[in-house]
Amino acid sequence: MASLSTANATRTSPAPLVDPAAGLTPEEVERYSRHLIIPEIGALGQRRLKNARVLVIGAGGLGSPALLYLAAAGVGTIGIIDDDDVDLSNLQRQIIHGVADVGRPKIESARDAIAALNPLVDVRLHDARLDSSNALELFSGYDLILDGADNFATRYLVNDAAAILGKPYVWGSIFRFDGQVSVFWEKHGPTYRDLYPEAPPAGSVPSCGEGGVFGMLCAAVGSLMVTEAVKLITGVGRSLLGRVALYDALGGSWREIRVAKDPAAPPITELTDYEAFCGITPPAATDADHSVTATQLAEMLASRDAGTKDFELVDVRESGEFDIVRIDGSVLIPQGRILSGEAWAELPQDRDIVFHCKSGARSAAVLAAARKAGYQRVSHLDGGILAWVRDVEPQKPVY
Repeated sequence: MASLSTANATRTSPAPLVDPAAGLTPEEVERYSRHLIIPEIGALGQRRLKNARVLVIGAGGLGSPALLYLAAAGVGTIGIIDDDDVDLSNLQRQIIHGVADVGRPKIESARDAIAALNPLVDVRLHDARLDSSNALELFSGYDLILDGADNFATRYLVNDAAAILGKPYVWGSIFRFDGQVSVFWEKHGPTYRDLYPEAPPAGSVPSCGEGGVFGMLCAAVGSLMVTEAVKLITGVGRSLLGRVALYDALGGSWREIRVAKDPAAPPITELTDYEAFCGITPPAATDADHSVTATQLAEMLASRDAGTKDFELVDVRESGEFDIVRIDGSVLIPQGRILSGEAWAELPQDRDIVFHCKSGARSAAVLAAARKAGYQRVSHLDGGILAWVRDVEPQKPVY
């Protein structure tokens, strides 16, 4: 088998991020022996990993493989921040959790899985939602951040907090069959804001919970994130700083794009309101005249079937969600088409309209946009289809 030439792989990584620990125990030598015999890693690199402190944002799709591979590689201190509990629908891709963990906090489930894999790792749990009030303090205790967040507001927050503190971070993103990975480090190259100077319009990009994700994609992207983390910690190889790796799981191909630092961009000096920046500030609470309960909607539908009431029931979820479970008599118009203005012509202003989604958040946003656009006869289902299944049709599935 021909060897692969590395002559053209010019090293672009900065110096090793972490100083080496004093030494390795006999147990560590045995455990990490396959690293130790790689010349580029060796005992020195393994000692750097032992001394490293890595914070992982989220113990979900990307965090699951990332946490396991960080622990297996011998990263000495791993922090996990997450405020969510394990749900049955997580197990399709979040491999750090199991059936027995359903209902448990994800950080506790992840800690136990790490301990079972490598008890030499110090796991630090942060049971919180990352926001502008805690990001700087949390990040200051770590050498490197792995961002596995699933929303734009958190990604911009991670970027800005890391830039202010001068820390590098590895970013990963997944959606359906597509994944992206890069390294951002304001001191040495571009940041996430150079790749995405502006956030996409709110509602225009479905989350994984709305649009779905190919489970195995998480492993490919999460393991590459750890590869980049280990390279930064040990100072080996060529990092993805200044490049974005793009993976098409459906086509089975990788490609990359280059991203450069914008010399005209103002320095990042403070954190801001990231939900407002991304246009996802929660809408004002709707009053009783603009919301209906699941039981009220059931009565309205019965009246419509009897010919005594006329209204449109509009489902603003994505088509995959609609295929899993729906309210009979609803029509599907995804929120992105409405918020972009594309679907206004499909929504009559001379009839009552009830919007609904999974939990009520998206339908509330659509309701606010419709009222702003001049619609008067609009309301939404409080609690979404989750409330409908709970209170009206419990035999239907949830997701």
